[in-house]
Amino acid sequence: MRIVTAGAVPPLVELLKYQTDNLRELSAAAILSLSSVASNKPTIASSGAPVLLVQVLCTGSVQGRVDAVTALYNLSTSEDEPKLNLDAKAVSPLINLLKECKKYSKFAEKTTFLLELFSGSEEGRNEITSVGGGILALVETVEDGSSISMSHAVGALLSLCESSRDKYRALILKEGAIPGLLRLTAEGSPTAQDRARALLDLLRDSPPEKRLLTSSELERIVYDFAAHIDGTDKAVETAKKLLQDMDQKKMEMSLSRLKVKSST
Repeated sequence: MRIVTAGAVPPLVELLKYQTDNLRELSAAAILSLSSVASNKPTIASSGAPVLLVQVLCTGSVQGRVDAVTALYNLSTSEDEPKLNLDAKAVSPLINLLKECKKYSKFAEKTTFLLELFSGSEEGRNEITSVGGGILALVETVEDGSSISMSHAVGALLSLCESSRDKYRALILKEGAIPGLLRLTAEGSPTAQDRARALLDLLRDSPPEKRLLTSSELERIVYDFAAHIDGTDKAVETAKKLLQDMDQKKMEMSLSRLKVKSST
């Protein structure tokens, strides 16, 4: 955009520093618009805007926070630039926004993308678990999100558990993650399925080996879950139905992918 090459970004960054909410949020909206153009991203990312956008995310109005999230998402998806080094204090408002939005929405996809980025750092992981309902919000997204937000949410949970199984395993299990993860192994994208299987492996009672779940291990997890829900008397029947449903969903998704490939 010519407006960027003409030097529009520095004045917008200066406006972000103002304590007047209206000025800051108008500037955030303008930066959001500019950040949607790939060639503008390096200039904006190096201008100091990301740090100030995090401040809008933490203290702005709902619309200001939404604009800040979307702008940060745009800047974090630049293929030519390294990932932004964002302040982990952004995690708390991100979690709160995720709680409030529809888990299958485009906004949830952007929010979970950023949370997955934060899950890669010690500070980010600490923030995710210190926010009330942080892990639960990710678990609910695994259950009710779009294929994209599901993948990001399970990626964040997997990062937590991979960083310290002893620290995070019980916290994730406490929020009832197993049913959504089992469903994801059948219904998710290939990446999400791999992540779900890897996380299920880490959530097992016995210490995990460095491999993904085998079919027999998955059957055992499904049986244990069925026994917990319906009791041991009905566990075999319930587990069989769950596995059949998972196989059916997997077959349907494979057929859908074949149809898409044949039509292109």
